[in-house]
Amino acid sequence: MSVAASLLKDTRPPAESGRPNWDETRATLKLALPLILAQLAQMAINTTDVVMTGWLGPEMLAAGTLATNYMFPLFFLGMGILAAVAPMISQALGARQFRNVRRSVRQGFWAGAALSVPYFFVLLFSAPIMSLLGQQPEAVTLAESYLHVSLIAIPFVLWLIPLRILVASHGKAHLVLISSTTGFFLNILGNYTLMFGNFGFPRLELVGAAVSSVLVNIAMFSVLLAYCLTNRRLRRYRILARWWRPDWSRFATIFRIGVPSGLTNLAEVGLFSAASFLIGAISIQALAAHAIALQCAALSFMVPYGLSQATTIRVGLAVGAGNRPGVRRAGVISLSLGLGYAALAALGFWLAGDFIAGLFLDHALAENVPVIEIAVRLLLIAAWFQLFDATQTIALGALRGLRDTAVPMAYAIAGYWGLGFTGAVVLGYWVDIAPGWGGVYGVWLGFVIGLASVAVALTLRFLARSRL
Repeated sequence: MSVAASLLKDTRPPAESGRPNWDETRATLKLALPLILAQLAQMAINTTDVVMTGWLGPEMLAAGTLATNYMFPLFFLGMGILAAVAPMISQALGARQFRNVRRSVRQGFWAGAALSVPYFFVLLFSAPIMSLLGQQPEAVTLAESYLHVSLIAIPFVLWLIPLRILVASHGKAHLVLISSTTGFFLNILGNYTLMFGNFGFPRLELVGAAVSSVLVNIAMFSVLLAYCLTNRRLRRYRILARWWRPDWSRFATIFRIGVPSGLTNLAEVGLFSAASFLIGAISIQALAAHAIALQCAALSFMVPYGLSQATTIRVGLAVGAGNRPGVRRAGVISLSLGLGYAALAALGFWLAGDFIAGLFLDHALAENVPVIEIAVRLLLIAAWFQLFDATQTIALGALRGLRDTAVPMAYAIAGYWGLGFTGAVVLGYWVDIAPGWGGVYGVWLGFVIGLASVAVALTLRFLARSRL
């Protein structure tokens, strides 16, 4: 077998058997399931931090939420920018341009390094920024200690992205799953050891969670890089050979495609983070309840988000192969799969809210009861926006496979901030949509408005762009 044929193995669209919809569904699920599980494992690391921080009390939980919501917009911006590597790799594979695959991965590393510099300073000077946003001083102090440790992990988190895309594009997404799952269990062990002072280590509480997460992210990057350098198929790309040589054209392409995509991510995640600051100004109890509901929604979101990554690859392969019907088929089938999952997730939030909240805080403690009651009502709202959240991220992934990112960015900014944030402020502080549904609940209803508008706009755009 030639080198080219070997590299292309597992990246071609499946041969159609007369049942193209079924073939595409099977190919999408084969690619998406490991990516979904890997995303769940990655988010489970953060969820573990939140759950175990909740065991330290509502104050620590609120501080950890403040730190997370300060940091996550940065990482989602970076993830969106570096996600530009996915259509570049998949389209190159579809067109059998293997040298471009190697160049795209290398410049993905360069882009990750470039992004790490400003991120470092934003985390380093987090305390004055959070104070200007009116947060509680005790929460700011605790959150700052977490963020100062977490900044060490920045480049490794970003460099993981092009590695995962390379591995997944070659049909090896299960390796991404193994890496993330291993990281999840290591994080539990690290939290148990460092947060609570077990096995003879000092009790570091929130700082211990940060140290554990840093070590886990470094380990996951190292393992996946070692695989790419030693696997018989992937090592032929020699992704680190002459890594210091720039490819300014491809570097610029990553940012040209990726910046609008990253700003789209930032518009959504920034909405939730801004809402956290709005809620933080209401009360510690409201912020702690928001942390629980938002963590559950974020964990559920990892399923359509993983499916969105697979959609980008499937659409990109079809584009590279010149298969226009395959482009539309890949997007529509992914949207259908995402909506089916979202309906099940919504049902779970609706029926099991009290049980879910009880996983974070002990019902038996009187100080936790008000927080749990708020969290249960927030999960009812979260149940509704599952459908919109799944739709928008999968439609965005399909458009990214077409390298269409600028207009979706405009839709996202207008929807999330023009409608969503405005709705959150109005319904949270000025107008109660119904008695007892203002405050933190009104802020969350603003989420629904923003997500619904963006989901409809992005879906219509993909259908128009993929018209046969």
